[in-house]
Amino acid sequence: MEYDLIIKNALIIDGTGEKPFHGAIFIKKGKIADVVKGDICGDIVAKEIYDAQQNVLAPGFIDIHCHTDETIFKYPYADSKILQGVTTDIGGNCGISYAPMRDESLDLLESYVGNAPFKWNSFGELLEYYDSIHPSVNLACGVGHGTLRIAAMGFDARKANKIEMDDMKAMLLEAFDEGAFFLSSGLIYPPGIYADRDELVELCKIVSKKDAYYATHMRDEGINIIKALEEAISTAKESEASLEVSHHKLCRREVWGQSKDTISMIDSARSDGVDVWADQYPYNASSTYLSSNIPSWAFEGGINTLQQRLLDKDIKSKILAEMDESHLNRWQDITLGYSSSTKYKKFVGKNMEEIAESLGCTASEACIDIILEDGNDALEVNYGMCEEDIEYIMKQPYVSICSDGWAYSMDYAGLPHPRSFGSFPRVLSHYCRERKLFPLEEAIHKMTGLPASRAGLHDRGTITKGNWADLVVFDPLKIKDDPSYLEPKKPCSGINRVYVNGILTAENGRHTKARAGSVLRKSKNI
Repeated sequence: MEYDLIIKNALIIDGTGEKPFHGAIFIKKGKIADVVKGDICGDIVAKEIYDAQQNVLAPGFIDIHCHTDETIFKYPYADSKILQGVTTDIGGNCGISYAPMRDESLDLLESYVGNAPFKWNSFGELLEYYDSIHPSVNLACGVGHGTLRIAAMGFDARKANKIEMDDMKAMLLEAFDEGAFFLSSGLIYPPGIYADRDELVELCKIVSKKDAYYATHMRDEGINIIKALEEAISTAKESEASLEVSHHKLCRREVWGQSKDTISMIDSARSDGVDVWADQYPYNASSTYLSSNIPSWAFEGGINTLQQRLLDKDIKSKILAEMDESHLNRWQDITLGYSSSTKYKKFVGKNMEEIAESLGCTASEACIDIILEDGNDALEVNYGMCEEDIEYIMKQPYVSICSDGWAYSMDYAGLPHPRSFGSFPRVLSHYCRERKLFPLEEAIHKMTGLPASRAGLHDRGTITKGNWADLVVFDPLKIKDDPSYLEPKKPCSGINRVYVNGILTAENGRHTKARAGSVLRKSKNI
């Protein structure tokens, strides 16, 4: 047999968590045809033989929680993900996906998630559109609870009635049948914040029947995190759905150190038979919409209605008073990460107090001014976590690594969070090599075999005969997260090669411009 590629002389870390071994792999038609321990011998024919020179050969990293589905339209090469070794992105998180969609509520969805082609209605049609893009990464998607709610009842701040619940359940069933991997919620954002636990339980019963999972950006990750986690666990327990706690963190100084309490709660739930898992990105700052700083009640009716409220003097005064109270001593930790407007682009990278000083107003007023100009396009970077909590959460065996980031090009405008460019090498270099939280094979498992098993990607995530050849070759002593908060748009050092479905997609920090990724569907996993 003639192989397409042989990678020899490698330190193979296969993604299962088992010890590394020296060996070679053989690739044919995009898949791993064989795995051999030790040196290869005999007359073996291949179109290419690559000598890994004792560097690590690992499965391509799987980003179980990201938002690449929101940016792949603009950035099909997904440079920020490929150049850090990510070969599979799992999007549709935090309650927002780009389908299912109703024409009558398109303006509400579009104003919330930003510009997109919107040449679809159903979830299946969305996946077909992603197919037409031919992305460089593999892409799997979940369906967002917030998107279901927008389609069924807009941005109404009330309990769903029976007709609306039946509508959401029907759309969710259809999305699962068309390839969705999970249901996500964003209970800190509108319109998800308007849903009660009963609504989530009803939808999660469908999740359970479809052997999927429920990923939740919980209702609070700050001072009410214990109550929020109790809600998430009870939702999973009552519905019998598998629970994924999205990007688990403690994002207020007042609750630093309570990771021992939240992990204890998860451990207890798991002991009681509730299937609870979590993921985490390895940074002490989060990133989200700047509009998340505005009280949730002001979003009823959607982003355009919010902007109209902000122009009303009396309503604006009420909003400002609530923001001043909730953000006492917090604005200095919140920086502007992206602005689409010419007026405010110059403030990208500045914290809100610095911006306010330049504008001659309060930080709350500066925040509102930017949202009036940018709508929901403006992004923030929020320095809210401590290293002790990050490390304690990361060490748990059921925690996968994620980025919670987007696929970008290297010339993306603004100053995005470095997690979109460096999350996975950061774990390998800082937390594994320098901090020694766990051995290298465990770190690799957290970003390959574990998320693959969690998501139901049965033919990816491990170096196993018959699996797709998503692979990363890297130097374990040189791999480094060069992207930083001040200079995020950089490739990561120490990554020699990245293969997607057997095709060389990056080499020594440069994208080959290959677009060999597949759009994955839960029913097919192609």
